[in-house]
Amino acid sequence: MIRAGRSEFVVDRKSLAELMGVKWGTFRTVQPYTAPGFPDAISSAGAQVLLWDRQQVEAHLAHRTMPALPQQDSDDDLLDRQEAAAMAGVQPRSWDGYKKDARLASHAVEVCRVEHWPRGVVERFIASRGVPSQPPGRPTGSGDMVPRDLLPGRIGELLDADPAVTAAHAVDVLGVSVTTAQKHLAQARAARIAELLRAEPSLDAEEAAVRLGFPATVRRTAVALALQLQTDSAQR
Repeated sequence: MIRAGRSEFVVDRKSLAELMGVKWGTFRTVQPYTAPGFPDAISSAGAQVLLWDRQQVEAHLAHRTMPALPQQDSDDDLLDRQEAAAMAGVQPRSWDGYKKDARLASHAVEVCRVEHWPRGVVERFIASRGVPSQPPGRPTGSGDMVPRDLLPGRIGELLDADPAVTAAHAVDVLGVSVTTAQKHLAQARAARIAELLRAEPSLDAEEAAVRLGFPATVRRTAVALALQLQTDSAQR
């Protein structure tokens, strides 16, 4: 995480190479940040983009005592995707659905091209999750109970817990219509198939669906949507 007030000191790997005076090709091969005693990355474990605190790096390179980073949590700490998802108790791919909610999207901050959200904003969002927002005069129980922009995240949670989750169960848990549940489950399954195919190109879509634990009754639709996603991505 990026501690409150320290975003201006954050550097990524390319900036780190420049600080160290190392050519980028050499830097990528040698990975000097893996050497014993090098400052720990401030990005979360498993983050695709590694980040460091520049003042700590500069102190290390100058053989000075590294300044300690603040240890006390602050509402202004910036959390990355993995950290925010962990705080919400969901998988990062479920957070990808949540982050579209206006209560999060309006507070997103990019540091070194990595999205972050203030701790306080994430905590308030988590506290408000599950409270349906209904327009005035809308009859109780009519239509979808969960706001549509939250549905991808909620559907993702259900799939994390059970890849074979049924539309009927989603209806019971989320209060959405059967049509909405079927649509969002198919889209979420397709996105996961496409993600696995990108990671393992040797798989075909059907094999990916089986690997992910999707039941035969929903595979055809999910596979077709995943292949369409691949086609659309290739045409961009």
